[in-house]
Amino acid sequence: MSAAWSIRLFMGAVGLVLAAPLLVIGGVALNEGRVLHFPPRGFSLQWFVDIWRDAGWFDALINSLSVATLSACLAVSIALPLAYFLWRWRVRYAAALYTLGTAPFVLPPVISALGFLAFWATAGLYGDYLTVVVSHAIFFVTLPMVTISLGFQSIDRGLVEAAATMGATPRQVFRTIVFPLVRPYIVSGFAFAFVLSLNEYIVAYMVAGFTVETLPIKIFNSLRYGYTPVMAAVAVVFVLVALLVFGLIARFGDLPRLLGALQGQEK
Repeated sequence: MSAAWSIRLFMGAVGLVLAAPLLVIGGVALNEGRVLHFPPRGFSLQWFVDIWRDAGWFDALINSLSVATLSACLAVSIALPLAYFLWRWRVRYAAALYTLGTAPFVLPPVISALGFLAFWATAGLYGDYLTVVVSHAIFFVTLPMVTISLGFQSIDRGLVEAAATMGATPRQVFRTIVFPLVRPYIVSGFAFAFVLSLNEYIVAYMVAGFTVETLPIKIFNSLRYGYTPVMAAVAVVFVLVALLVFGLIARFGDLPRLLGALQGQEK
């Protein structure tokens, strides 16, 4: 057997191991009865319908989507000017500032969650909806920070200098040259923050408890009263949303550039 086939078989085995839990969860979500069986016994989509029909699950879904959207927007709003400042002016403390921007995601989630809990409790805002949004934005700001920084690093500074030489103002340079080139990285950073916020449990639970019930918190609450196939259906929805978001980015975006490839490496 050639080395190429050995690598393919190995990677196929790894992919199968990674996909096996998803296949089991998907099969369990299709069970006709309220049982935990795989392969599924019978076929029914009623558990997916219950996500929309049951008020508790539907409210948790809306909370998760709204928190993920707002926190991702806020994270990008923080990361974009910070990354632009570090790229544009190259200050001596740039490394320290970049490290500060990536620190929340580097720390263990429990440590970050405890820090958020102490801060919001001291401020008297524990359990508020906005605390979850702001905490998720700070916790996941690392993702757009890294991707947008890669976007700025891929820009040929000669384009910026040529535009300035021809009389373009800094605002015009940013609007017509810099922003269009970095836009795919902004979208990818938003997507990363959105998907991870949608699935995040620890920070949301620590800063809001059960007052803001997102889907992960709803699943945890429901487990106290026993298993229901709706939980497996929610897990499948999570996976499908992630596949849809990243699939659209891969389809309509420049994937090598989004992964950090420089212009000279793309050819």
